[in-house]
Amino acid sequence: MQRKITVIGGGVVGLTSALALARAGWAVRLIDADSDRQAASWGNAGHIAIEQVEPLASWATIRSLPRRRFGAGGAVALPPGAWRHWLPFGIRLVGAARPDVFARGQRALSGLLAAAMPAWQRLAASLEVPDLLRVQGHIVAWSEAAAAEAGRRGWQHADTGTATFREVTAAELREVPGVPAAGAIRFTNTAQIADLGMLDRALRAALVAAGGVILPARATVTLAGGEARAAVDGMPLAGEGQLLVTAGVASGRLLAPLGHRVPIIAERGYHVRAADHDWPADLPPLVFEDRSMIVTRYADCVQAASFVEFAGIDTPPDPAKWERLEAQVAALGLPLRPPFTRWMGARPTLPDYLPAIGRSARAGNLLYAFGHQHLGLTLAAITGESIAALAEGQGGAIDLAPFGLHRFEA
Repeated sequence: MQRKITVIGGGVVGLTSALALARAGWAVRLIDADSDRQAASWGNAGHIAIEQVEPLASWATIRSLPRRRFGAGGAVALPPGAWRHWLPFGIRLVGAARPDVFARGQRALSGLLAAAMPAWQRLAASLEVPDLLRVQGHIVAWSEAAAAEAGRRGWQHADTGTATFREVTAAELREVPGVPAAGAIRFTNTAQIADLGMLDRALRAALVAAGGVILPARATVTLAGGEARAAVDGMPLAGEGQLLVTAGVASGRLLAPLGHRVPIIAERGYHVRAADHDWPADLPPLVFEDRSMIVTRYADCVQAASFVEFAGIDTPPDPAKWERLEAQVAALGLPLRPPFTRWMGARPTLPDYLPAIGRSARAGNLLYAFGHQHLGLTLAAITGESIAALAEGQGGAIDLAPFGLHRFEA
């Protein structure tokens, strides 16, 4: 009898995991409630960020918060009405920033990120979509000389894993759109997904071709007899076999009936997109680091993204974020013209800024992969490979022990 698994969540981690399982011989059924493709997977910056080895749960992050507040002109927002979400999360983050915990997290994240690019290259080659993965690096620029000096110094002392960078050439600097930059560096072996919609379609087509079934529905999970049971739109799901939860920020709600207490938060990001622009076609993702903004050229638009807003899943978006983002575009003189398309999505973030990948200790037939924060796209391919190995009962290339939910249940 063919092994069966039901995957709950159709974001990029859910799709890559479902595809890896289907190609390993599992009968895969994927349940996806995001028919409008509004999840963080489909609004991100498209950046394969293998350089971000140091977890954001750090004393450096905590020390920087006062000057990075949205009210002070920065990119971090703690909405007063959402304090019940961000205050408990913040207390846990402070604990995760302890030097010993940070060091363990950095070692664990380093292993995942070192494997991320090879996994993406394998996956992209198998999808046979030309130019889907562009390994052309990215540029980090600063608009002020003092910021450029501090930024360079910070990157020189940072752990960037397998990623490397160099000074941009004078010719490259002239290609940076808008107000002339005070300085810039270029990472040379990071990558970009050329078009998120193309990636979504390619992964879905490959899953179906491998025998997978996609159901547009909403799922819930309960515990019965030591095993997880799924229901779809309120109706019990027969023959689900194994279950895999990859539902992003909604994963905490899904796992609560099993007794898992998952301290996940909706870390919301905002973007604006312009179809009318004069952005260079061959420019890689461009980070304006002192503006906390990344600009990405996609196939049919240019996107500017920013902000880290800690809130609940259902907290309404704040139009002031889009207004400031559009003002930043204008202040930098970027060649993007309105009307802009506006979007807000919730990154699924855990207090130690590590993902949750593993098998439940409360239900033997349940696996999980969520909480990838800013690295969901970056880690999607290696997460899919790791989940397939875990489902097979194999060790896989990555030690998943540091990513288990047990770290929050001690």
